[in-house]
Amino acid sequence: MSDVKFTVEARETRGKGPARELRRRGLVPGVVYGGGREAMAIALDRTRFERMLEESGSGVNTLIELEGSSPAAGRTVIAKELQREPVRGGVIHVDLYEVDLTEKIEVSVPIHLVGTAAGVVLGGVLDQQQRDLHLLCLPSAIPDEIEFDISSLELGDSLHVRDLAVPAAAELVTDSELTVATVLVPRGLQDDEVEAGDSEEGDGEEAEASAEGGGES
Repeated sequence: MSDVKFTVEARETRGKGPARELRRRGLVPGVVYGGGREAMAIALDRTRFERMLEESGSGVNTLIELEGSSPAAGRTVIAKELQREPVRGGVIHVDLYEVDLTEKIEVSVPIHLVGTAAGVVLGGVLDQQQRDLHLLCLPSAIPDEIEFDISSLELGDSLHVRDLAVPAAAELVTDSELTVATVLVPRGLQDDEVEAGDSEEGDGEEAEASAEGGGES
């Protein structure tokens, strides 16, 4: 997991008007809280912040050391919550949570499925129902992702949370019985299987009837 440094500045005014003015300058409002300290209003460069999260590989779980003239400088935080524009998706507000590197925190880690399921090759459809896993771990031990190779999943097979390999240093918070993904059998494929089964059954009945008729003659 990457550690990065990022500059923030103190934010003296609050409200919709000042927030709009910040955004016109390419900045977004935010708040730093946690660590047993009073919450502090800040502002930061939106473009640089979004690029930093994208390039870090750890997304919102990136450990960030704050710099700059703000009293928040020197704190180590993660992006606890990002508010985004409904259409373009740009960040419009940031909640940064101060972490203690010696205490475990609950985080959401993305599940990355790799490979192509054998059932998909046969015409099935992969339905991924869980895309994140909640773990309890030290800030310095947050995995970038939880990876699983689904190549062995056949038609109708399901992958559950309990099947995923969680790092030894982390504790699983998500219910282990939840389904992560299933290889669905399309209706058309189901109909073909039923017709094939009916055809085989019919052939068997005809053969049996023929054998009975031959016995009588």
